[in-house]
Amino acid sequence: MKTLLLSLIMTTAFALQSGDTAPQFKAIATDGKTISLSDYIGKSNVVLYFYPEDMTGGCTREACEFRNDLPKYVAANTVVLGVSMDSQEKHQQFTEKEKLNFPLLVDGDGAICKAYGVPVDDRNPHRWTFLISKEGKIIKSYQKVDPRSHSVELLKDLADFQAAHTN
Repeated sequence: MKTLLLSLIMTTAFALQSGDTAPQFKAIATDGKTISLSDYIGKSNVVLYFYPEDMTGGCTREACEFRNDLPKYVAANTVVLGVSMDSQEKHQQFTEKEKLNFPLLVDGDGAICKAYGVPVDDRNPHRWTFLISKEGKIIKSYQKVDPRSHSVELLKDLADFQAAHTN
């Protein structure tokens, strides 16, 4: 219990804030290719969402919401990347089963979770999300996520950000 409490205090103390530079990462994606944040810098915004486990209730709901809303993200020049500590094979099964249309990243050693300050319990990251600008800056971080409405919330915040930065 003390370890969990200390972990939560440390995470809260060092949580990434709006305007911070997003930590770089490199990971194997669902299709076996390597994806890094630098692939998108200067080109598109990024939704980097962390979730506990493939093929579980809330994670499936959240992924399917992103899948259904992907055309809206594309229209907003934004890519969606899911991150969990599951294997590439499990990501492939999840992607095929749910017909996901965006990459899932393998964070087997938890390095991406650690870089972003995402707590991990029993090899399951907490459900956190980072909205990252094409300049590589954190637009907003989300540490309380409802998988049923999170995509809608992100799209609204993305539209607000883009409206504020088109002047």
